Amino acid sequence: PAESMAFTLSSAIQYAEDCLARGMAPDTFLPRFTFFFDISVSFLVEVAKFRAGRRIWARVTRERLGAKDPRSWRFKFHGQTSGADLTRQQPLNNIARVTLQGMAGIFGGLQSLHTDAYDEVLSCPTDTAARVAINTQNILREEAHLTDVIDPLGGSHYVEALTDQMEREILRVMMIIEDAGGMYRAVEAGLIQRMIGESAQRFQQQVERGEQTVVGVNAYQVD
Repeated sequence: PAESMAFTLSSAIQYAEDCLARGMAPDTFLPRFTFFFDISVSFLVEVAKFRAGRRIWARVTRERLGAKDPRSWRFKFHGQTSGADLTRQQPLNNIARVTLQGMAGIFGGLQSLHTDAYDEVLSCPTDTAARVAINTQNILREEAHLTDVIDPLGGSHYVEALTDQMEREILRVMMIIEDAGGMYRAVEAGLIQRMIGESAQRFQQQVERGEQTVVGVNAYQVD
């Protein structure tokens, strides 16, 4: 999660500095920046990721990019639930996963949300599954009223500590990219691709060793 946030913010910094180098004033283009994130299933970690990213972006736009307009400091983002977390085994379990992912995005402060259908791991969504995905959003908003409050987990000792920890880790990864010469240079050198591949491999190995439970895949299986 920290890597995904760091890669995204480093990309935004690269774009912004390219605009500045061409003579554009920061407050003319930064209010138009909008981010797009994957939302994974580790609920509190995802909330902390978004809260930490918001802090860092506000600081970067003011202190590094020189923005004066508060609209430039805003961390506007769209979230999509993670297709990588969906399982072919016991696919109805994906409804619960998508619900948790949607809640994490809402509690993290997103502006818009896309919820995956439970059967997208098998095929293009069926009409029934697509309707469940849409109504998952409707239930979270209309029945659970989760969008009525901004940052409802703010002030929780655990969430604040996790946000601080996540911020430190995001900044550590951003410094690696900075030392590589920025996002363009890091991609050209294969650094980003290598880090993504190593993270994916570590997660897969944790699943295969049983250190990370995936319901229906390596635990609670059925014939």
